[in-house]
Amino acid sequence: MDVFLMIRRHRTTIFTDAKESTTVLELKKVVEGILKRIPEDQRLYKDDQVLDDVKTLGDCGYTSQTARPQAPATVGLAFKSLDDQFESLRIDSFSSPPELPDVMKPQDSGSGANEQAVQ
Repeated sequence: MDVFLMIRRHRTTIFTDAKESTTVLELKKVVEGILKRIPEDQRLYKDDQVLDDVKTLGDCGYTSQTARPQAPATVGLAFKSLDDQFESLRIDSFSSPPELPDVMKPQDSGSGANEQAVQ
């Protein structure tokens, strides 16, 4: 079955899908194709736990029930820095949208007020 993932690091978010049988290493290769960082320089996380390269996404708890298209599961991403130490996991929160203008807010008046009778 397909799982839908949001791979997040700082302000970067990658939306992707994979099979439950996909290994963590294969997911790192997807990230490599996009961000040009080799799998050895990547560390993937579920919550605050580092994911093991040989485990499948299903083994890590990513299933079609927990990682759906309308609610993808989050995978944290950290890179190895120049001093061969991995950075700490940091995921920035999404920005808040501005308030809707008054003309776009729903009206509380009766639904029939703006409708004309059809004859």
